[in-house]
Amino acid sequence: MRTHGWSGSAPADDAEAIDRIVAAARRAIDRSGDEFSIAEVARDLGVTRQTVYRYFPSAETLLTAAAIAQTEHFLNVLAERLVEIRDPATAVVEGIAYTLERLPEEKYLGLLLRPGRASAFSAGVTSDTARSFGRSLLKRYSVDWAAAGISDSDLDELVEHMLRIVQSFVIDPGRPPRRGTELREYLSKWVAPALPSS
Repeated sequence: MRTHGWSGSAPADDAEAIDRIVAAARRAIDRSGDEFSIAEVARDLGVTRQTVYRYFPSAETLLTAAAIAQTEHFLNVLAERLVEIRDPATAVVEGIAYTLERLPEEKYLGLLLRPGRASAFSAGVTSDTARSFGRSLLKRYSVDWAAAGISDSDLDELVEHMLRIVQSFVIDPGRPPRRGTELREYLSKWVAPALPSS
């Protein structure tokens, strides 16, 4: 890691550099929305654009990192909503439905899902970052996955399946889009049967 720039206060290591870049990106997103630029982030930090590019090869990857860093609140709200649900199928259906309903309202994740951003989201739906996000989501459910006969490798596949379902609804919500009870009934009919039910 180079130590020049950074407005005279170089980060201690690469991890701190990444944290500072992501924080600057959040500030830029707050000012400029998803039209923020790497140059704007670099100016904020007192570094060159090349320094930012060394850690994040594009504005898209930086936007994704900033969005993922802001998911803690959403995950907590979702976990609270699902706290009483112990049945795996019911929990997955509600988790998908609530995520689809809330994502447009979640500022940072919403940026990834607006028109023009769906391709960036869909390209990474099975990325390590997306799967890690999905895993952390399932771990907050009140479901005893092991007792339901769902192994760790099954959970990985379940995360992938859930992400692919979310992806498909983001890319094409349907005509007209399903919402509320209709969305849950659809997911209960076509997604829930793949899961054990208690």
